[in-house]
Amino acid sequence: MAAKDDPVVIKKYANRRLYNTGTSTYVTLEDLAGMVKRNEDFTVQDAKTGEDITHPVLTQIIFELENKDGQNMLPIPFLRQLIAFYGDQMQMIVPSFLEQSMSAFAKEQERFREQLKSSLGKTPMDMMKMAPMKALEEQTRRNMELFQNAMKMFTALPGGIPAATPEPPKKEQGKADDLSELKEQIAAMQRKIDSLS
Repeated sequence: MAAKDDPVVIKKYANRRLYNTGTSTYVTLEDLAGMVKRNEDFTVQDAKTGEDITHPVLTQIIFELENKDGQNMLPIPFLRQLIAFYGDQMQMIVPSFLEQSMSAFAKEQERFREQLKSSLGKTPMDMMKMAPMKALEEQTRRNMELFQNAMKMFTALPGGIPAATPEPPKKEQGKADDLSELKEQIAAMQRKIDSLS
């Protein structure tokens, strides 16, 4: 019997059915996505061979979510950049960079939620319009700093960034475009918040 802190074992059968050994029930990819959102740790094993197939199953969940009713979260430029890193000298660094970035983003998201919760709990309606916007701008600024620091780390490596990286003037233009896009997204979110209140 597995210890309490051990991940739940999900067995995948040849008929593509998934079986949760913790609850002794069949589950779907949607159920596994729910487990991820609830921070429930699990591994997926091939029922016949015992091989760990967690990675392809999680990738399949992302694929399913990306194709579900226009819920695209991964922008096309990001997908192109990710594909370009396969087989590149940077491929070994990308997973740890993405993991650290997502971890930092999750921490900022939690901090943002706490700020939003505390500001909504203590302030009148007009503060409701201001506090989320300031917190979102601060979070965006921090995420940009994180990304810029990571890019500096890449350029410090032997060989630098792959040749596909634009020339410095274009890079500055790209940053300005990214900033404009972020400002537009922030403005759109502010309009949504305004319409809700």
